[in-house]
Amino acid sequence: MTAGPLVVLVGPMGSGKSTVGALLAARLGVPYRDTDADIVTAQGRPISDIFVDEGEPYFRELERQAVAAAVAEHTGVLALGGGAVLDEGTRALLAGRPVAYLSMDVEEAVRRVGLGAARPLLAVNPRRQWRELMEARRPLYTEVARVVVATDDRTPEEVAQAVLDALELKDV
Repeated sequence: MTAGPLVVLVGPMGSGKSTVGALLAARLGVPYRDTDADIVTAQGRPISDIFVDEGEPYFRELERQAVAAAVAEHTGVLALGGGAVLDEGTRALLAGRPVAYLSMDVEEAVRRVGLGAARPLLAVNPRRQWRELMEARRPLYTEVARVVVATDDRTPEEVAQAVLDALELKDV
C-alpha cells in the first residue's frame, strides 16, 4: 500500500467524523484533514450554497477531486463527507486503507444533526430522508470500512478510543 492517511473516517452526517477525527489526530500526533472543509475553503462558500447554486452533481465532482487529493497527499487522520462513498472511484481509492465507518441509528442522527440544521439533503422530512440515505449508503460504508464503530450513546472520546482499538493503533 502506498503512503496515505493513517486513518480515514466515513459515515453519515452527524456521526462525529470531524470531532472524532480531530481527537484521533491529537492522540496520534498527526495532522487532521476534512474533505468537506477543503471544499468550503477552495470554493469560498458553504456546501449548502454549492448544492443550491450548482446542484448535487457539481458538488459530488468537487468532492471526488477533494478526496483523491487528500488520499494522495495526507498522512494523518482524514474525514470524508457523508456522501463521498457514493463515487465508485473513491471507493476504489479507499480499498485496503485503514477506514473506520462511524455508524449510528436514526434517533441519534436526529438528536445530533437536528431538524433545523443546514443539511441540503435533509430539507424535507429529515427522518425519512435520513433513513433513505442510509439504505443507499450503509452498504457502501461497510464495503470500504476495515472496522465499524457504533457511535450511539458514546462520547467522542469513547468513539476515538474504539477506533484506535479496532485499528490497533497506539496514541502518542
